[in-house]
Amino acid sequence: SLTDSPVTLKILQNCVPRVSHYFDKEHYTYVGHQIVIQESIEHFGAVVWPGALALSQYLESNQEQFNLKDKKVLEIGAGTGLVSIVACILGAYVTATDLPEVLENLSFNISRNTQNVNAHKPEVRKLVWGEGLNEDFPVSTYHYDFILATDVVYHHTALDPLLATMVYFCKPGTVLLWANKFRFSTDYEFLEKLCNIFNTTILAEFPESNVKLLKATVREN
Repeated sequence: SLTDSPVTLKILQNCVPRVSHYFDKEHYTYVGHQIVIQESIEHFGAVVWPGALALSQYLESNQEQFNLKDKKVLEIGAGTGLVSIVACILGAYVTATDLPEVLENLSFNISRNTQNVNAHKPEVRKLVWGEGLNEDFPVSTYHYDFILATDVVYHHTALDPLLATMVYFCKPGTVLLWANKFRFSTDYEFLEKLCNIFNTTILAEFPESNVKLLKATVREN
């Protein structure tokens, strides 16, 4: 239930900012690896948002509770790929997905940061929320242990397709980890809908950043 008291955390500044004219390259350190993220100013999905930092930090610090080694992990709305890279370093079979226009930068970041990591080779794929799920990710073939999502809820019109996508991929045994900065009433409305469908717990709150990290699982009748 949402009444369990979540742990209160602060997002650590695991980065050393470097600035160039076209792209910001952010340098992070997680799980003993330096991760260099190229950001693009052209798309929302090409910037590292606070939810990605929160989830990366949480996965690094809670490896016993959420052991990703050899687990199948799907990230939806992967953006710059930071969370997928951390999951890959932690030993998961990672599929990072986002809109077509984000994939080039996403692929670049994931490839550059995982090529020298002794881990399963991650996959980057197009996924438009709510569209072509049965064709591109048939249930008979694709089952994921973890669904990861960060800062996917903000002021946009695809909230219902996003929720439908979460429902589609969350099967019995799947854990959804969602970290989000809460800004708008629509963010809380989405949370309420999520709680009506899934068993939902707030794992952690990052008050300075207005970020909540939630765990959701399918209600088994």
